[in-house]
Amino acid sequence: MGKTVIFLRRSVHLVLLTLVISPIAAAVSPGQATAQAGAAALAVRRLAGLKVAEPLSIRGYSRERFLPRWAKHAGKCDTRETVLARDGRRVRKNAACHPVKGIWHSPYDGKRLKSERLVDVDHVVPLAYAWRSGAKRWSQARRRAFANDLVRPELITVSHSANIAKGGQGPQSWRPQRRGHWCGYATSWITVKHHYRLFVTRKEKAALLNMLRTCSR
Repeated sequence: MGKTVIFLRRSVHLVLLTLVISPIAAAVSPGQATAQAGAAALAVRRLAGLKVAEPLSIRGYSRERFLPRWAKHAGKCDTRETVLARDGRRVRKNAACHPVKGIWHSPYDGKRLKSERLVDVDHVVPLAYAWRSGAKRWSQARRRAFANDLVRPELITVSHSANIAKGGQGPQSWRPQRRGHWCGYATSWITVKHHYRLFVTRKEKAALLNMLRTCSR
């Protein structure tokens, strides 16, 4: 236990040190640097508080266990349509609330996309991965809330190709193609797992700490 605490303290120190000495960090305002340092340090502390365990069996999993995956939110608009409108620029929707035109930026690979057919709404913590991290034991209502959460950074617009490449993998197996998004990705992942009290594996935890060390580089 003592070695774990020392390791985590060193991780916090490394993250904060990176934020101070990075050449890019010098280009941002003091307020931005302070906010980034605070977010990184908070993520490390939250990660330290997550339970570490072996993944549960995938047995029994299906997307239907999280239905409705895209619930209605405002009138005719469902979760997917709401996220696409939120994340895009100059988004135009039809009478049924479906985006027919807009511009989206995919943080995973840096692509700029002008067609709704080229984008997906990704669950940062994939449904299948959440299932094996504890969601298997949840009620149907809680799983539905997780799949449609617009408050936490669980839903994000990305390119279809990046979403396919990621699949249901965790950070120990897949990372965004853009290294510049590793910090944001790890922070979002930890925020979601912290809120829903989902556990992490040892390899997952190590991969997240490694990505947090890129903050403000």
